Amino acid sequence: MPPGRVFIFLILFVVSVVIMYPFYFMAVTSMRSQSQYELGKGFSFASWIQLFQSVPVAKEMLNSLIVCACAIVIILVLATSAGFALAKAHFRGHGFVLLGIVGGMMIPVQSIIIPEYVNFVGLHLINNYFGAILVYVAVGTPFATFLMTTYFRGVPEELIDAGRCDGLGYGGVFTRIALPIAKPALATVVVLQFIPIWNDLLVGLLFLQEPNVRTFTVGLGVLASSRVVSIPGLMAGSLLSTIPAAVIYIIFQRYLVSGLTLGASK
Repeated sequence: MPPGRVFIFLILFVVSVVIMYPFYFMAVTSMRSQSQYELGKGFSFASWIQLFQSVPVAKEMLNSLIVCACAIVIILVLATSAGFALAKAHFRGHGFVLLGIVGGMMIPVQSIIIPEYVNFVGLHLINNYFGAILVYVAVGTPFATFLMTTYFRGVPEELIDAGRCDGLGYGGVFTRIALPIAKPALATVVVLQFIPIWNDLLVGLLFLQEPNVRTFTVGLGVLASSRVVSIPGLMAGSLLSTIPAAVIYIIFQRYLVSGLTLGASK
């Protein structure tokens, strides 16, 4: 094997170890009680039992899934329709519209979270799924729209013209031609939106404070703020919270790289 390739493999191995070590630490720590953790030896399921006794895991994970699914569906609807219009409709001023969308990508959520909270209090959207979903949609739509616009620009104009010649309007071309061939880009949007929304704490902590609508990440944050904190219990919850994101990534990984590379190259 050439020395250059050996060197690359060594670098990748080191990077893999660095990335996987936190998961190893969470897994080992979650299999110990607090006393075993302090001693640094022994294994038990006490931390997992404590987690399910202290936190309504099923309810909070269901809340997280509801918020994630609704936000991603709305983002996909907005981003795909806007992206196709910006890429293929060629209406007057579409460049400025796209520039405004790109500018929206540069606005951090921390800068708008307080005004949004004040506005949503007046609209009675606090402790309501819809309030948190709106914030996630506002934050995630600009990037998703930019990605879909870039991807749809790679769709041949001849394919669009053929659909138009067959009697399809832009809506028919969009739903029957553009969307079916945009699966890699759609999968990319799903993965890149699901992971930050699922792991988010700030928005959930402000907009979903009541126990009946609290997300799992917020539940772990509340557990960590208690007077007596069990490190193994927190590690068990953290490990459990990584499973849905890992499953989504594994399901869509075959589309993820192609979605990013095709969208960037076309």
